[in-house]
Amino acid sequence: MKNNWTLFVASRYIFKGRRNSPALAVLGIATGVLALIVIIAVMNGFQLGFIESIVEISSYHLRLSSFADEKDAPMLRRILLTVPAVKTAVPFREFQAIARGKRVNQQAVLVRGVPENILEMDPAIKARLDFEKGEFDISQDNYVLLGTELARRLGLGVGDDVTIYSISGIMSAESDDSGIKDYTITGVFRTGYYEYDCSWAYVNIESAKAFMDDSDLIIGLKLANRFQDRHALEQAQKKLADISGFEETKFSSWRDYNRSFFGALRTEKLFMFILVGLIFIVVGLNIFQAQRRSVLERREEIGLLRAIGGTEKAVRFVFVCDGAIIGFSGAGAGLVLGLLIASRIPLFFTIMEKVVNSLIGMVNVIAGLFGGEQADNFAVFSPAVFYIKEIPSRIIPHEVIMIFMFGFLSALTAAWFASRKISKIRPAEVLRYE
Repeated sequence: MKNNWTLFVASRYIFKGRRNSPALAVLGIATGVLALIVIIAVMNGFQLGFIESIVEISSYHLRLSSFADEKDAPMLRRILLTVPAVKTAVPFREFQAIARGKRVNQQAVLVRGVPENILEMDPAIKARLDFEKGEFDISQDNYVLLGTELARRLGLGVGDDVTIYSISGIMSAESDDSGIKDYTITGVFRTGYYEYDCSWAYVNIESAKAFMDDSDLIIGLKLANRFQDRHALEQAQKKLADISGFEETKFSSWRDYNRSFFGALRTEKLFMFILVGLIFIVVGLNIFQAQRRSVLERREEIGLLRAIGGTEKAVRFVFVCDGAIIGFSGAGAGLVLGLLIASRIPLFFTIMEKVVNSLIGMVNVIAGLFGGEQADNFAVFSPAVFYIKEIPSRIIPHEVIMIFMFGFLSALTAAWFASRKISKIRPAEVLRYE
């Protein structure tokens, strides 16, 4: 209790005795926290959208292939569903092909054969496929679903026919029609991931079997938590270890697919943290210089506090509290505003576009009076240029906490280093000349 006076002096100094306003320091930290939260939230929205499209639609969480006999697939699926971490197991086939439209347009395509009830087996795929035209229907062997960009490039729509040439079928053809089949389009889907929308097609798994060997069947597993893939892999291998016929089964994880792409996204995010985090360094240096100047200006008061029994640690605490208040105020304000904007990114850009378009409208009216050209409406992310419908945003709690701590600790650290100057102040020398 003997050091309670430090809190009183600190409060008097911070709120009533300042000679220089901390507003710029608080504003700097708030700006840094706000910018970093919004930028990282939008980056997470884009990156996690890509990653989830790859994991939920393409690679699955785990894959099993090269088991001895395709007839064992139903038994294998039942065994895998007994693994606690596994939510669903879906058999599928896929092969590379060429699709040709009615105007002789041709496009490389990856054809995946799946069960007709896959949407019931795997709800995650249902959530990722947005049908712009038609519906998910591969109940017949000659039905096909195309990505929206693929259908556009081929000049096709629902009800049109598309010819699919299997590349492997053409290479090993014994007759002129080997590896060639006509399909009727029953749906046009959009995943939001451009690569899939411009090069993917779904057919019935039995239809895909005609283009492939029996050994090409793959079983894709979805887990309750994809980050527990290694644990689930060990459990699945133990389940199959004592069962004859599955000795050569190959397992692979979603981490094995697009490893370089995932690594690039992680590196991009790290460097964005570093670049935007430079704001905190600049603000911290500003706080350091301000606190250091404040210590020099208050040499007499510091000397008096030391002379009446205040320890060096107690006096330093006064200035550290100053930095803590600046850091907490700035980081707190930035946190609230950042979460407010990041959680309403589409609304934020809509308001901005309306304001800009209102100004453009006023300019157009004035230009019309003088016979000038009319300007087009403004769009931050026009669908004609960017392959997105709206700006995605994903707030990850532990990242928000880390950003808040960066802002708070930058001010606290700067104040702590600046207060070290107090150790060089000798009360006797200061009071002698005063």
